[in-house]
Amino acid sequence: MAAGNVVSGLRFGALIATVFASVGSVDAQERRSGGQGSFGVPLQPFLAGQPANESARAEPMRVAYYAPRAQPVPGPRAEAVEEENDDAKIANEAPIIRSNRPIVEGSRAVLRNGVAYAPSEAPDNIKNAIWAVNSLRQKPYVWGGGHGSFNDSGYDCSGAVSFALHYAGLLDAPLPSGDLRHYGRRGRGRWITVYSRDGHTFAIIAGLRLDTTDMRDGDAVGPRWYLEGRDTRGFVARHAAGW
Repeated sequence: MAAGNVVSGLRFGALIATVFASVGSVDAQERRSGGQGSFGVPLQPFLAGQPANESARAEPMRVAYYAPRAQPVPGPRAEAVEEENDDAKIANEAPIIRSNRPIVEGSRAVLRNGVAYAPSEAPDNIKNAIWAVNSLRQKPYVWGGGHGSFNDSGYDCSGAVSFALHYAGLLDAPLPSGDLRHYGRRGRGRWITVYSRDGHTFAIIAGLRLDTTDMRDGDAVGPRWYLEGRDTRGFVARHAAGW
């Protein structure tokens, strides 16, 4: 029993000696390597309660993720708004057309591309005269034309004026310029005024001039409507009673 205890004591002592020898070898190796471990990594002393080196702290983990891009929200579209229009202005710029009987609002005729638009306030016989003369606007000037018949292939000045008076219900037979100087009553009429002298006749109907002479060049071109007036000196103004 005593011998066994002695053997155990010897073994324990040998173990302790081996441990101290190993520790001494490691310490000597660290001094030779300048404080670096076996793999060349600096060894840091660790003490309980002492914070780790800031450089040795693990960086926070960065996670990449996809953030969907916000889609632009379309704004509300502007709705088409109809503009309020002045009825009188529309009437002057775009006359009312009724087949071959064009009409414009008001009391004065309007000329569009050589076509006269009868005023809505004019009596029916005045409108009829205007529409009838529109059919002559491409007829040529023919001396004596419109005197044998109201319907002819060409017209002279008094023949064209006689045509207008006939379709207004104010003349039964064509008259030459000399006779028109004594037509109806003296002075200007409300809707139709005939201006006559020896050798020429023209008329003003609802504000438009019916003439076979183009005053821009003085040529006789045939029955046409004109916006411009002309010098009435030397002419006699006549009108049908009441018109």
